[in-house]
Amino acid sequence: MSPLSRSFRVLVASALLAACVAVGAPAQADPVVATPDVAAPSTPNTERCPYRSQPAAAVDSSEVPPPGQSAPAPLPVPDPTVGGERLSACGVVTAGSSAIPRGITSAGWLVADAGSGAVLAAKDPHGRYRPASTIKTLLALVALDELDLDKVVTGTREDYGMEGDSAGIGPGGTYTVRQLLQGLLMVSGNDCANALARELGGYDVAVGKMNELAHDLGAEDTRAASPSGLDAPGMSTSPYDLALIFRAALQNSTFRELVSNVSAPFPGYPKLADVPGDKDHPGYLMQTQNRLLLDQYPGTIGGKTGYTDDARKTFVGAVERDGRTLIVVQMYGLNEAGDSYWDQAKALLDLGFATGAQASVGTLVSGPAGAGASTTPSADTGSDRSGNLAYPSSPDGPGGSDWTGRLLVGGVGVVVVIGLVYAAIRVNRRSR
Repeated sequence: MSPLSRSFRVLVASALLAACVAVGAPAQADPVVATPDVAAPSTPNTERCPYRSQPAAAVDSSEVPPPGQSAPAPLPVPDPTVGGERLSACGVVTAGSSAIPRGITSAGWLVADAGSGAVLAAKDPHGRYRPASTIKTLLALVALDELDLDKVVTGTREDYGMEGDSAGIGPGGTYTVRQLLQGLLMVSGNDCANALARELGGYDVAVGKMNELAHDLGAEDTRAASPSGLDAPGMSTSPYDLALIFRAALQNSTFRELVSNVSAPFPGYPKLADVPGDKDHPGYLMQTQNRLLLDQYPGTIGGKTGYTDDARKTFVGAVERDGRTLIVVQMYGLNEAGDSYWDQAKALLDLGFATGAQASVGTLVSGPAGAGASTTPSADTGSDRSGNLAYPSSPDGPGGSDWTGRLLVGGVGVVVVIGLVYAAIRVNRRSR
């Protein structure tokens, strides 16, 4: 960090302190320990909230909108913060006394108690990241609510040709909805996502239902743009929202059964008529991608993995131990030499179980924000959650932080704040 940047941060910190002195801070029952960001060298620094309104720039062309259309504007940023004001922090926050594990590569992560809803520790909890295949949890919840598990679905050429991970659907093969859900969650089958979306009314209808459910759960950082989690314009979620969604999923006994299976059979399909010499394709035994299950990490219930080039590695899962169920979320992370993503998940879960049951830095809500809550739009208040149905007339950039208005409160402190911030901007002008 340059000396100018350091000066800027010192001055802004002084401004924040002055504002707090002027206004007065309410007493907190569970004081929060702000912990320096202890992370691997490749971990993005989130202290300045770079992902407050939208994910990092894409590294490929997967999110380029169709010709003649623009990417949807970022979703509005809720104000007040969903789950509690302490979760507005973009760095690491924890109510426990245990040290944050070293080597955590995720830009955003969260550990929460599924029973009480208490958030025990987090980093950039409302930062917006791409979910990759973790969004399949949301698709599964919609399918479990609307589809008959025993309904038989016939595979199509479109299912067979889906990009990315596949459970092995083939044209003319027949599969129950239960088998499609198992393939969706166990091996992250994009072919299963496509088939389930078709049964739900089609691609756009399924995405719309996913986003409606996300809103009903209170997941206001979430906009699905594809049923499978393949990157598409406008896709976003957050560590907080993934915990909300997975907590809701854990209440469904069929979902818990599906994600807890280490292996399960998947049907084959007939030979392809347009492939000379092709033969019938037999069924096979699918194996879970969840290493917490394979490694027999004590108490593992299950989870959902994800990866794309833009999203990097993502994961959401749950572990039950001594009558307590914890949810862990990891987003925008990487494997490091000698430091696998699974080791990082275990370390975060160990941190959670070492944290007292009464500790909390926030709460997983059980529904949408109250009627009195407002949102801070990123510039275009017409942005919607559909992801692919209603695009604004022009793309929009990242939204600003909602802290500015809060600094301009309180007697003499206002004068001090304005002076310090003005000085900080002059000092830091060339470092931006």
